[in-house]
Amino acid sequence: MTTTPATTSAPGVTVEQTAAFLTDRHGPGVSCLTALRQGGWSNAYAFDHAGTRHVIRFSSWRDDFDKDRYATRWTSPALPVPEVSDIGEAFSGYFAISRHIPGIPLDDLGNPEFRTALPALLAMLDALRTADLTGTSGFGGWDGQGQAPFATWQEYLLNAGNDDPAGRGHGWRQQLANSPVGIARFDEAYGHLADLVPLLPPVRNLIHSDLLNYNMLVDGPRISGVLDWGCGLIGDFLWDVAWFIHYWSWYPAWREIDFTEAVRRHFREIGLDVPCFEERIRCYRINIGLGEQAYHTYLRNWPRVEAAAARTLAIARGAN
Repeated sequence: MTTTPATTSAPGVTVEQTAAFLTDRHGPGVSCLTALRQGGWSNAYAFDHAGTRHVIRFSSWRDDFDKDRYATRWTSPALPVPEVSDIGEAFSGYFAISRHIPGIPLDDLGNPEFRTALPALLAMLDALRTADLTGTSGFGGWDGQGQAPFATWQEYLLNAGNDDPAGRGHGWRQQLANSPVGIARFDEAYGHLADLVPLLPPVRNLIHSDLLNYNMLVDGPRISGVLDWGCGLIGDFLWDVAWFIHYWSWYPAWREIDFTEAVRRHFREIGLDVPCFEERIRCYRINIGLGEQAYHTYLRNWPRVEAAAARTLAIARGAN
């Protein structure tokens, strides 16, 4: 008997359960309930109530929803973050209700549509870089009050090899070591990461850290919504650039677009000096790849772990 690898940790609340929950909470005026794409940690439905379209999400963890609510303080025309109107308990976990944002996921854009949206994407990255972090503290993943646990960005990055007992995927390191993939490539790539960390400049910016995976909506030439801040970090703004570069090959329609050059040209046009660009991007791509291995080990999705291990080590050794 074979086991199908898991692709999500979402709780799997059904449409029938959602309909009953919303009716109990809002009365009989709920309509047009529609399942949305399931995320890695939550599942979601759109619905109409009182003449307005909403989204309800369910998760086993509340902190992602608290981060979504906290992130609304940074909303702007360039960085539109949907309002979160309600958070509470449901189905032995949690729910959040937010305003529905119209738009097409960035992931689904073809080449011409992506080119049309690219200026708005660059402006959104600028808005993240220049966001006012007053009231926040620390580096790494911030909580629902904007507090992050690490004293430095370098300390956060070097924590990639630590199997945090309080983390959602605790146990991944031993599972990876015992798996057919093994942990040797992870540890070698981590060594390259440690060599790059001292080169990083002292910057402190807002990072979304999951701008693909259907978390950004586009309406023609503008970004209409930036969703799901559960992976949000405080650190170097180039992390979000590295995220696009790292996963660019997954989107064949975009391959003729040189995203790296578009970003660098944009920085030149706005007069932004970005020292150690290549080293910073490589460092963050290694870290992203290590995180990918840990996550898919938690899901026991060994083909994805194997692919991530091979690719991350190649990047760590200097391949593109």
